[in-house]
Amino acid sequence: MSGPETPAVPPPVQVLIVEDEPVTADAHALYVSRVPGFAVAGVVHSRAEALRALERSHVDLILLDLYLPDGHGLALLRSLRAAGRTTDVFAVTSARDLAVVREGVSLGVVQHVLKPFTFPTLRERLMRYAEFRSETATADGAAASQAEVDRALSGLRAAPGGTALPKGLSAATLDAVTRELRGAGEAGLSAAAAAEALGVNRITARRYLEHLVEGGSASCAPQYGHVGRPELCYRWRD
Repeated sequence: MSGPETPAVPPPVQVLIVEDEPVTADAHALYVSRVPGFAVAGVVHSRAEALRALERSHVDLILLDLYLPDGHGLALLRSLRAAGRTTDVFAVTSARDLAVVREGVSLGVVQHVLKPFTFPTLRERLMRYAEFRSETATADGAAASQAEVDRALSGLRAAPGGTALPKGLSAATLDAVTRELRGAGEAGLSAAAAAEALGVNRITARRYLEHLVEGGSASCAPQYGHVGRPELCYRWRD
């Protein structure tokens, strides 16, 4: 007498990383590889490389940077849709222009993830996407009601609940710190310099800078050349 059948394990979601900055691309690939049920189908750095990769390999999801050296990411997406490709897309970018967000949605972007972000941010969005795929793949026939359609979309579109900033940090101030740090370039910023630029105290500035370091978006190293203890200098990793 045979035992109960073991449920079939679905194949991993194949993800193509399209990102022109190699360090960032590698970080995104590492993030994806750490999420159960997902696998990296490839890592490319331009629109042309992305098109070649999509011809060679099966891809379920594209993590798409919008600013590529040979064209805008949405131009790539338009060409895919014109060719009849329905591959899902996460726009992973620093672009905050709502017109770009609207165009992305019209082209089938299912998530718009703003840089900088941490692993938990991407992990939760990928897991919500996996749930959406699972629910719609196993659904039998047409939706019975508007409520059923809403339920299918709610998990995908809802704001992640587990990616809140640490207590005492605000998204607005984090954006301001991020802009200052990116603008500082290779020279970097100390906590004191960031505090002065933003009009906050040094301890507060350091908390935000350390948060960016912990998330992998920034690095820090001692800065020597002054009397007394060396001061930490923070730099944007891109």
